[in-house]
Amino acid sequence: MRPAPPRGVFITFEGGEGAGKSTQLGRLARHLQERTGRTVVTTREPGGSPRAEEIRTALLAGVAKRYGSFAEALLFTAARIDHLDRLIRPALRRGEIVICDRFADSTRAYQGAAGGLEARTVRALERVAVGETRPDLTLILDLPPETGLARARARSSETGPDRFEAEALDFHARLRAGFRAIAEAEPERCAVIDADRGADAVEAEIRAVVAARLPDLVPAEPGEGRHNAA
Repeated sequence: MRPAPPRGVFITFEGGEGAGKSTQLGRLARHLQERTGRTVVTTREPGGSPRAEEIRTALLAGVAKRYGSFAEALLFTAARIDHLDRLIRPALRRGEIVICDRFADSTRAYQGAAGGLEARTVRALERVAVGETRPDLTLILDLPPETGLARARARSSETGPDRFEAEALDFHARLRAGFRAIAEAEPERCAVIDADRGADAVEAEIRAVVAARLPDLVPAEPGEGRHNAA
């Protein structure tokens, strides 16, 4: 009889524009692949499945902006449902490690805290889309919005800012506060990482947090101590 696969692990990265999520997601994926030998699936939101990627293109182009935060949240939710059904849940059932660049917390922060959509509406949409598929660990990369926007706009200098990068500074200040509020409300799931540092320092803290929060996932190397990462 074949042994049952290990339990799937779901890790998400969150944060404002220019926080370095994509870079750190890639680094963590390589680290976990090497240390665990398990299959690591990397994905993103909006997107991650063909239909969700189509919705992503429309959202980042600003197609839904004129209809308000509720319309945007509906589109994000539609993309999330397809993403979960087609990629995330099947991978978790196979016992794989799934690392996602943004998930439901981004809807809470972008359309909720920064966009003004009522929290009860955001929660209702989340219940419908996410159900019991909650992240085991959420890494929130935090930095001043001025710094993040400068990074993001330098990165998109040729193509121009996307729908959210183009928002005013006060939007991004509310966004940062929204992510911090999520971390304060769910400290057992969320860890805030100071992203206003070099990429290597950020990566080292992320590894320490993952080792502390998910000790059964990452085996300790000989002589390696556990960090009490908050």
